[in-house]
This record gives sequence, C-alpha cells and structure tokens, in this order.
Amino acid sequence: MPTGDDGERIERGDGTMRHFTVHHDGVTIPVSRGGRGRPLVLCPGLNSTQADLHELTELLRRDHDVVTFDLRGHGLASAADRYSFEAFLSDLVAVLAELGRLDLPEAPVLVGYSLGADLAVHYASECPDTVAGLVLIDGANPLPEPFITDADLAEFRAMAEGLATRQETERARGTARQVSLTAQDIHDLNLEIDVVRSGILDRYGKIDRPISMIMSTSIAGDSGEGRAPRHNQLWRAGIERLVRERPHISTSWLDADHRLAFTHAPDIAEIIRSAHHPAGRPTS
Repeated sequence: MPTGDDGERIERGDGTMRHFTVHHDGVTIPVSRGGRGRPLVLCPGLNSTQADLHELTELLRRDHDVVTFDLRGHGLASAADRYSFEAFLSDLVAVLAELGRLDLPEAPVLVGYSLGADLAVHYASECPDTVAGLVLIDGANPLPEPFITDADLAEFRAMAEGLATRQETERARGTARQVSLTAQDIHDLNLEIDVVRSGILDRYGKIDRPISMIMSTSIAGDSGEGRAPRHNQLWRAGIERLVRERPHISTSWLDADHRLAFTHAPDIAEIIRSAHHPAGRPTS
C-alpha cells in the first residue's frame, strides 16, 4: 500500500495548495492538490510533467479540486530502474489509492493527456466505480492499424534522440520540467504504446462512466508531405472506429498538433468545464 508523507506543505495565495508525496515501487511521486469544486485528477503523458501542464491546471482549478502529479522519471518524481506502460500505470494507481485514503468528497473526474489518457482508460476499466468520468486528451486512440510501421522506425528513433538531447539541459538544471528517460526508453515506450492501443477498444466496453475525447486534428503536424498525412488520417480513423463502437462517447476536435495540452489550454479547460461541471453551480 502506498503511503503519503504525514506532513503537507501549505502555500497561500489565490487558494490553499497542498503538496505531498506518494512512495511505492521504489519511486517517490510528488503530488499537488488545490482548487475548488468536484475532484479532478490530471495525469500527464510521456515526456510531460505537471509543470508543463501548469496553465491547464490553473484554469481547471477555478471549478475543480485538481490533483496533479509527476510520473516516475518525470519532473520532480524520482528516476526508476524500469519505464514501461505497467510501471506508469502503477504510479497512477498509487496516487489514486492515496487519494482514497484522504477521503475525497466524491469520485474524481480522471483527465489524461497522451499516454496519461491510455493510463486513465486502463485504470477505469479495472475500477470503474472509483471515477466519475474520463476526459482523454489526444491519447487512448484505438488505432485500426499500427501508428509506427517499419518505415517509421528511423524517424521515431531520431525524434526520441532529439527529445532526449533537449531534455539534457533541464536535467542539468534540475528543473520541474526535467525528464530522466533516455532516447532508448522513449523509443521503446512509443512502440509499447502502439501495442497497448491495438487492444484498448475492449477496455472501453468495461467503463460505464461518461467519456469525453479531446483530439488534435493534426497530431503529426500540418505538413502535406512525408508521413504526416498518413498519421493524421490514421488518428482520425481510430476515433471514428471508437465512436462507431461506443456512440455515447463525446468527441471534440481542436485545430492543433499533439502539443494541444500546452497550446490550447483555455479551449480544453472550457470543454472539461462544460462536460463535467455539476448542475446548479455557476461556472467562473
């Protein structure tokens, strides 16, 4: 059973912020909680941190009691000896278990970005009664065919190497945006996520809570050349497949690439507020 620190550091400003840590599986996960209203847990994705999601978090805190955290090897979380989908899922499970110990007034809305969306679906499919609903931001897409083919491997490996190189500066500075994963870790996880998404459609069938999808129209960018058109078309085809199977799922498309959680935070916050704001309570 994961345990949180007994002491919580309190910050006073626009509201009360509570900071604590969750220890499990040899890693330390930093958790922040603040805001007002219905509980909401925001799970970041691969190569993103709660610091990266700061704008979205602050907007959501106007109407929600928002919990954010860093996955292992990201931000202020400790590094780990293994980075896999199941390992990251265990981080989310540990955080939600700790929140259960803190006796939230009601089940939280679970919001996941990118890999965080896939983690949210897997968690909710196993524990549907512990969440009020899901908001999935550009992830958890039941793709009809692999996103990364043999022809894409060199490009994705180069992307992973470039990302790892850029992260070296943040690691050297020890900032809240640092990521400890190597280029090989990132590359292997991208391949694993492709496999996870090939079977995720069945997970949706186990969830009886409201689900909202917020997707980018151009996950691979707006270039009309190279592999971008195929990836963008495949991304839309996956959601079309999902909605055919689960027509109750609502979908919003934003004219953006995969960075939409950072570039379109106000739009995303408004969609979440409209979908999950309790009736009878005025929005800010």
